Amino acid sequence: MTKATSHLASRPVALAHRGFSGGTSHALENSMAAFRAAAELGYRWVETDVHATVDGVLVAFHDTTLDRTSDGAGTIAHLPWEVVARARIAGHEPIPRLEELLTQLPQVCVNIDVKSAGAVTPLIECIERCGAHDRVRIASFSDARRRAVLAGLTRPVRSSPGQSRTIALWLAAHLPVLGSPLVARLAHGIDAVQIPERQGRLRVLTPRLLRALHGAGLDVHVWTVNERADMERLLDLGVDGLITDRADVLKDVLVERGGWG
Repeated sequence: MTKATSHLASRPVALAHRGFSGGTSHALENSMAAFRAAAELGYRWVETDVHATVDGVLVAFHDTTLDRTSDGAGTIAHLPWEVVARARIAGHEPIPRLEELLTQLPQVCVNIDVKSAGAVTPLIECIERCGAHDRVRIASFSDARRRAVLAGLTRPVRSSPGQSRTIALWLAAHLPVLGSPLVARLAHGIDAVQIPERQGRLRVLTPRLLRALHGAGLDVHVWTVNERADMERLLDLGVDGLITDRADVLKDVLVERGGWG
């Protein structure tokens, strides 16, 4: 796959984090209603997470357990799909299978965070079955899980590095010498680096990191950015994409800047 380089293009990438639940509410996160709401706003990209049930059904869901966002209970990896399917997000929205998202919203691309080792094989099978290689980006805090998915696919897909590769990129970018060749080598097989602006007291996104990643042909996406002032500031800094819970606010910002559509 040709590497996507939005920093060379005119429009930033807007990603709706777990879809769009409206306003400040996260009640419907990772539901088809939230994904449809993002699509209706005009979002081309949504972000989601995947787990697999004990019988191998791949669901779009963030948490390891059903308890926080649904009326169900228990660990997804220990439950059959028959039980998970009865749970309702915020009491009324069913938990979607990733395949539903890919097939019901064919115009939408999906940034997928692989949350568990058990999700690797079902995710490979889902992407292959749906022929969704051009519509997904594979991400995970675990580089091992991310690489396992990439290795199992028959065609290349977009990919964002896990924690260990991201740390290596950050360290290489801040080396006083030989940083650029090392960043270029670490950039192999990925198209975007997705990071928070800060992690605790550490400033993750720095001008030096941004320059180094752009120099290696990588996009830089920042998560999770919900305040208008932060969106404006980060776009002015030159980031290529923003991941947000406030899809409505980010759209307004990009429309005003001529960067939507």
